[in-house]
Amino acid sequence: MNHTDALTDTQEGMPSKPFLSRLIGIFIEPGETFDDIARKPDFIAPLILLILVSMAVVETMLMKIGMERVILNTLTQSGQAAKMDPAQLSQAIHTGAAIAGVFAQVSGVLGVPIFMLIVAGLGLVVLNGLFGAKARFKEVFSVTCYSYLPSIVGSVMAVAIMLFGDPANFNPASPAPTNLGFFLNPLTTSHVTLALASSLDIIILWFLILLAIGLSRVAGNKVKSSSIFMIFAGVWMLLIIVKVGYALLV
Repeated sequence: MNHTDALTDTQEGMPSKPFLSRLIGIFIEPGETFDDIARKPDFIAPLILLILVSMAVVETMLMKIGMERVILNTLTQSGQAAKMDPAQLSQAIHTGAAIAGVFAQVSGVLGVPIFMLIVAGLGLVVLNGLFGAKARFKEVFSVTCYSYLPSIVGSVMAVAIMLFGDPANFNPASPAPTNLGFFLNPLTTSHVTLALASSLDIIILWFLILLAIGLSRVAGNKVKSSSIFMIFAGVWMLLIIVKVGYALLV
């Protein structure tokens, strides 16, 4: 047994860090933390925390802003409200609020795990399909969940804005100051500009950087994090192009 094998065996015998240490480590020591996660993958704790935070954001929005106000703001900011007479607008708000309220609560619970599964699935394709690694789903899914923990920062800011801000100015497309779209007036800014500005989000960039680092560690550093990042950034850019293209059509 050579020195590297002996070191690997020693590391595998080490106890994993508790969740709180991993949570803090994601922000201050992501490389070391992902090494620990790759060695002892665990997705239950971070996934539960992400779901709870997501539910808190949705419930705060429903309680403080109200789904009818959200629908009104959406229609007004998109310019659709100006095309309706009072009766049509009232009906659209009532119907939209009833449907969107249920959808928001369901997505608050299921949105995060579904998103994590999609990203982890893509991560497996990238590592195993493109680079020939032998990563396991549990490892990739764990890294994906931990990489998304910085989104809690944006969620906390969104909750604070909903609690202390003006409900009339609430923008459901950019609820927190993590992208340029938050600082633009949706009533005077073109749909294309808003779509682009709201898509370039610092939290998503942070997520992709951490994801690239984590997946590289899962692959035993045999795949460069920069290569992984470029692939996911390309997918992100493609989604932005689709979003901007849709804004051109409406």
